[in-house]
Amino acid sequence: MTLTNKNKKGFTKVLVANRGEIAVRIIRSAQSLGYRTVAIFSEADRNAPHVAIADEAICIGGAPVGESYLVADKIIVAAKKTGADAIHPGYGFLSENSAFAKNCVDAGITFIGPRPDAIDLMGSKRQSKIAMIAAGVPCITGYEGADQDEDVLKKAAIQIGMPVMLKASAGGGGRGMRLVTDAKDLDELIKSARSEALNAFGSGELIIEKAVLQPRHIEIQVFADSYGNTIYLGERDCSVQRRHQKVVEEAPSPFVSPEMRQAMGEAAVNAAKACNYVGAGTVEFLADSEGNFYFLEMNTRLQVEHPVTELITGLDLVAMQLRVAAGDELSISQEDVILTGHAMEVRLYAEDPGANFIPQTGLINLWQPASGDGIRIDSGLKEGIKQGQTVSSFYDPMLAKIIAYGENREEARRRLVRAVEDSYLLGIKDNRAFLAAILGNETFIQGEATTAFIGENFKDDASLKPLQAQVKEVALAAALFSVKKDAVSNKNNSSTGWQNNNVGSRILKLSCEDDVFELELSAINNHIKISYVDAADSKKQASLEIIEQSENTLMYVFDDVVRTVVYNRTNSSLNGQGEALGCEQVHLAASYGNLTFTDISLQSAKKNKGGSDQVLASMDGGMVDVMVKVGDVVEVAQTLAVLEAMKMEHPLKAGIAGTIAEVLVQAGDQVKGRQKLIQITADEAE
Repeated sequence: MTLTNKNKKGFTKVLVANRGEIAVRIIRSAQSLGYRTVAIFSEADRNAPHVAIADEAICIGGAPVGESYLVADKIIVAAKKTGADAIHPGYGFLSENSAFAKNCVDAGITFIGPRPDAIDLMGSKRQSKIAMIAAGVPCITGYEGADQDEDVLKKAAIQIGMPVMLKASAGGGGRGMRLVTDAKDLDELIKSARSEALNAFGSGELIIEKAVLQPRHIEIQVFADSYGNTIYLGERDCSVQRRHQKVVEEAPSPFVSPEMRQAMGEAAVNAAKACNYVGAGTVEFLADSEGNFYFLEMNTRLQVEHPVTELITGLDLVAMQLRVAAGDELSISQEDVILTGHAMEVRLYAEDPGANFIPQTGLINLWQPASGDGIRIDSGLKEGIKQGQTVSSFYDPMLAKIIAYGENREEARRRLVRAVEDSYLLGIKDNRAFLAAILGNETFIQGEATTAFIGENFKDDASLKPLQAQVKEVALAAALFSVKKDAVSNKNNSSTGWQNNNVGSRILKLSCEDDVFELELSAINNHIKISYVDAADSKKQASLEIIEQSENTLMYVFDDVVRTVVYNRTNSSLNGQGEALGCEQVHLAASYGNLTFTDISLQSAKKNKGGSDQVLASMDGGMVDVMVKVGDVVEVAQTLAVLEAMKMEHPLKAGIAGTIAEVLVQAGDQVKGRQKLIQITADEAE
């Protein structure tokens, strides 16, 4: 049964109760089917792309999700005010909230998703597992009882046998999960899992399962209408994960045989039928090395990774959702589902892999996604230079999905590597180098990656180390700082858009990350030479020739090879957080990460070479705790405060030893990225 007012057939206007790339994706499919669309937005998203492309848009509150995207009543009011008679929740936020689905129905609004009772059932790992066992769906041996006494849980875990996995019954995303390998750790880990689950989901209920070590994570896309028709659309392999968060998804799985696909597909259909499911859903399984598979959970919504299924089936899953919600019967049967080619997807995050994947916030100076045959980019960002486009601390740091299709797996992989490397996000750090390293790893290339893949292969990978500018990038930055933007001249008197004005020899001082480069630079015509001494007292020299410059690209010759670099130059008076610098910045897209160089030639030298005497906010966020006061003596690396952003807590540490001179914030304050929080007076020895 589709969640529609009984007195009304179909709908005409769809409100998308989401933001970012998925809101853009849904709006475009809805418009292609002739529906009018409504976007909702918070104050932080007023200028977002999903707002611009919708037919109508309405602000529903402040930037925090608790004031906007998670407030069901505001969304219902927005729908009524705009005349929207259907709501698509996307994924995340209220997409799996049964009360919201029911509220839509009660308001005479079609909820584009499953029935509330199906959402409720599959939202509980305990209840859903009981239902799946009854439906004959393969399940892992475990404990899913109602008695949640700690002694009962301990006894059950010991009876199952180590290793076991503790799981929060509500929610997902890896929170409330603990692997137990030794029974003596049960007390501590049960308490820890329960506390995290309670804080994250409002329920401390746990289930216990026999741990399947190094499994494959395989999920089946199912689709059902309100007439009893249920089909599966093949599988997706989501085994490449970090801390239970998916990093790479592909379809079909290199591990799954046609026989296994059919068996898993039929099990997924049985799972959907067991809860009278309607719409798009995903049944997730764990598979061991022998090909045995076990029910994990069912996601009662559209998945982030749905594009790979679309590419190998040729189906628009959002369009199918809309048709089914409008009361249509599925237009295809199981026999019509044909899988062709191969597709892969990675998630582009604003995060710093070199600093334990800390989320990044601030101004985006340039977003230039890749294009070409077999490439699809789903993004919630504006392309090109768009002033005011920022990554907010209030939302998930996923900014785009980069997807590639090929006739076979290797072609899809090659295309995806190139697309990752050729998608440029300047101004903030991102995980592109990490993604490219995964896609180029031999274990992944051979299709042998399990859920343990990243942990086993990337402990010491170069993509996870702090960024350090190499001599080529230092030379490029120096060249860009020495140019006249609109000049036209080269040795052949043809237009290059570049001129250095033959500055001769001069000293240029640049900072990048934690390094300072004092360069001797000479520039004659289109030739640049630099020399400097690095932190290891090693003399570095480089020369390059500028061939052509455009607004965001520079073609050059380095080591006899012609290359092109993507760059951006920011306003000389402000950094990405609006902080006065009094100097210019150049942002470069290097193969190993995004680099920001700052011209500090006119700044006085800092006294404290060992570290900063200021503690700055690492990103926009809220202060959870401030642990020091004026006069306190602190040591290097001592935690002085804790900042919360993007659903994570981030410790802020002292860069030098000394005495606290100023404390400019307190717990509860909202701060901006790079805002000064604490001032330290260095010890005399410093």
